[in-house]
Amino acid sequence: MHDPNDRSFLGHPRGLGYIAFAEAWERFSYYGMQALLALYMVHRLLLPGHVEHVAGFGVYHRLINSIYGNLSTQPLASAIFGHYTSLVYLTPIAGGLIADRWLGRTRTITIGALLMSAGHFLMAFDVTFLLAMTCLLCGVGCFKGNLASQVGALYTPGDNRRADAFQIYYIFINGGVIAAPLIAGTLGEIYGWHWGFGAAGVGMLIGLTIYLLGRKYLPHDSPVVEEKEASPDHTARTKLTRRDIIAIVVLIGLLPFLTIAIIPNQQIFNAYMVWAEDHADLIFFGKKMPTTWLITLDSIVSVSFLFIAVIFWRLWSKKFREPTEITKIAIGSLIAVTGMLSLVTGAAIAAKSGEKVAIGWLVGFHILNSAGFANVFPVSLALYARVAPAALSATIIGIYYLAFFTGNNLVGLIGGLLEKMAATQFWLLHAGFAGIAGITFFLAGRIFGHLLAPDDNTRTAT
Repeated sequence: MHDPNDRSFLGHPRGLGYIAFAEAWERFSYYGMQALLALYMVHRLLLPGHVEHVAGFGVYHRLINSIYGNLSTQPLASAIFGHYTSLVYLTPIAGGLIADRWLGRTRTITIGALLMSAGHFLMAFDVTFLLAMTCLLCGVGCFKGNLASQVGALYTPGDNRRADAFQIYYIFINGGVIAAPLIAGTLGEIYGWHWGFGAAGVGMLIGLTIYLLGRKYLPHDSPVVEEKEASPDHTARTKLTRRDIIAIVVLIGLLPFLTIAIIPNQQIFNAYMVWAEDHADLIFFGKKMPTTWLITLDSIVSVSFLFIAVIFWRLWSKKFREPTEITKIAIGSLIAVTGMLSLVTGAAIAAKSGEKVAIGWLVGFHILNSAGFANVFPVSLALYARVAPAALSATIIGIYYLAFFTGNNLVGLIGGLLEKMAATQFWLLHAGFAGIAGITFFLAGRIFGHLLAPDDNTRTAT
């Protein structure tokens, strides 16, 4: 740690500010591209006259057909979207191992940022679509987990600011998510897809610059890498303790619960965008607003509820015992159910009246869903960062993202049902996912909660 008593950034170490702003620009980059991806494929890339020019797409298309059968344009786009957004959360395991064991965080993050920038710029051309996706996947793997793993390491084991740090971290990175559709999304939809993808690439370079400028305020590198560089023969002797191994097993055992929990929220960027474009009333003052602005709305509401969650639990803890992390995740999942029910209700009324879904039902969905996930995403990341052994901190964060890998794969598969199911049934299915997750987390807290209590996992690096 650079200075564990540093409170120069909103009462937290200065390094948190550099991490948060660097990640915010990375999220601008990632979500700017993701906001456009499904629409770009449906309206351009997968249409005759374009898809034939994508290098290697014939082989990839045959692979998809062997898994899902012959797909029309929208389900095909959904399947590709699911593959990409799921693999984004698989590659951080490899990136974490590379940083923890060989290259260190700074070099790995730098390589990742440059790969992501190249990927965004390559998205401007039909022929390099699959190459661009490959660069983005490898880049995110090197960047994502290695940056997030440094947040917890800014604090001493007994520093209770760590819990708030991840809420603040999420607030700032959601700023990047808010700006992404407004800038990259608007440029792509109105002025041309390549303008949106290019803006995402520039954003990634800005994020890398911020990270490198603040490197001196960030935690030391992995104990294994530092030990290798310090030893004459460049070998490491850091070993995991029995306690570390048990902690890792418990964290992996929780992954299926997280997978179920994230499916409804992640569908926002896939089937929800396509459904809203065709079935929601997006007309304002006689002009249809860009569909990607719904992601901006979601991000604004999400940031608001992250602030509300921080304040609420601080006030709660003054009079009552604050719930454990697992209990908070359970509460958040159950609140998210009501968001899905808002879409169900709006779709049902629209089907009966023959009109489009009123925007109020979509706004209600974003509010309720964000209220729920303010207690899921940052809390679960904080849990994994706190319990993870220091020698494998980035790797464990990469393993944490396995839940997102599996969840986004399911998002792509389930999103293809949009053409086959009534909207009410489709969104009710997602409400069921959130409800099952909430119940499961409550049960997991009862059974395993004592194994993840903060006092039982406070340790220093080995």
